Amino acid sequence: MKPLGLNALMARRLGLLTHDEAVAFIRSDSDVSKSEGLSSHGRLKLQCNGATVYASLYQVTSDLIDYNEIGLSEYAWAKLGLIGPQPVTVSSAPPLQSMTHVRAKMFGEELGTQSAAEIVQDIVAGRFSDIQLSSFVAACASPVLTPAETIAVTKAMVETGTRLVWPGGNIYDKHCIGGLPGNRTTPIVVAIVTSFGLMMPKTSSRAITSPAGTADTMETLTNVALDMAAMRRVVEMTGGCFVWGDSVGFSPADTSVIRIERALNLDVDGLLVASVLSKKIAAGATHVVIDMPVGPTAKMRNQASAARLSDLFGLVAAAFDVEVRTVITDGRQPVGRGIGPALEAEDVLAVLDTQPPELSDLAERSCVLAGAVLEMAGLCAQGAGAGLADEALRDGRARKKFDEICDAQGGARTPPPARFSRPIRAVRSGRVTSMDNRMIARIAKLAGAPEDVSAGVRLAVRLGDSVRQGDILFTLVSGTHGKIAYAMDYVAENPFVVELSR
Repeated sequence: MKPLGLNALMARRLGLLTHDEAVAFIRSDSDVSKSEGLSSHGRLKLQCNGATVYASLYQVTSDLIDYNEIGLSEYAWAKLGLIGPQPVTVSSAPPLQSMTHVRAKMFGEELGTQSAAEIVQDIVAGRFSDIQLSSFVAACASPVLTPAETIAVTKAMVETGTRLVWPGGNIYDKHCIGGLPGNRTTPIVVAIVTSFGLMMPKTSSRAITSPAGTADTMETLTNVALDMAAMRRVVEMTGGCFVWGDSVGFSPADTSVIRIERALNLDVDGLLVASVLSKKIAAGATHVVIDMPVGPTAKMRNQASAARLSDLFGLVAAAFDVEVRTVITDGRQPVGRGIGPALEAEDVLAVLDTQPPELSDLAERSCVLAGAVLEMAGLCAQGAGAGLADEALRDGRARKKFDEICDAQGGARTPPPARFSRPIRAVRSGRVTSMDNRMIARIAKLAGAPEDVSAGVRLAVRLGDSVRQGDILFTLVSGTHGKIAYAMDYVAENPFVVELSR
């Protein structure tokens, strides 16, 4: 290969999936490596086509990469906008000044507005490696973020993304802190609330480690990848929307931070509040209802933890003139019967259409949350909101509004059915005494969710139900036999996913 010049290497697409971290590979004995003094796990600054990407470096000694080549992961390739082999300018990434703020936080120094802004700006620009992101998350976990620090991080997250401004009036939103499989109340809440003429421009996330996010579920029913102009058009037409948040660029630091939290199995209250509120503020919300499930295997394990988090939400929201109401809900078991994108979509449609008895928990929870919004809007007295929401559900207004929003977003879709299923039966008779949310979510993922949108778990029992030996506890569904086999192996190794009394 013809030499490209010092500091220039020909890009080579390696097809490596590295999630949201850019990764590059070069020969350890290449001229660029020698001239820049590069070493493995260092950080590179890559430039091409007017784009700049910061990548983690790995060196190779084999012929996998030529002397004049740089191998790129899929994420790095896409960020540089490459469509084929092109010369890429390579240099060492400059030291990150913002990492001094992270280290100071580790040793007890409080994050200020400027230091939080510099950290978040570098995260959004892709300058932080996953190792550096992990150190930031750990620093926010201990010592914990104070309310003032949480406000500073929230402000930085809002200011580094796009922000919507709506003409006059109140804008409503709703969010669940997560940790509860099947809790797909958002589409129902949006349909109910907007049927009363209120505005609810709802953006939602895809699954990070769960079997389904609201965006995954709604994508089986309509198009959710709307840009800002399309989102605004839909909301102006219908009062609401179901949009994937990443497609409109709200709080871009959020996805990176959440991904690291999940990998570390850390739930950092301050970062959770900053994450939620930054997206709501960016979407223009003035009033937000927070669904906070509490249970032994939910994100919030007890009432005391929920009360602390609720207080923090209120303090931070007040700093941005946003009114927040927290609703503590039952987190002892999944909500609805389906867990996985298509299964949850089927539950949503069933509640909007017929409110079947087996989905009464999903319908009731949706009405409680929608009712809280209606009360905040002054459409009814305190305590009367759930009943008013239920009326809109039962008389068909909510379903009519749901269809209207889906039509405005490109039309309705039918959730795809799974090709294969396997029932899991009770090995003895008894009464259902507990259900492990985390294990159930894990089983649904092993079955293929959310990548296989048809895959997941269909629950057949609820807490307190009596079952006989051989009765179905839940059914695994998937597009492939192999995924069901993986899930079956996990169930065999964890027999107490659903516990029965003796």
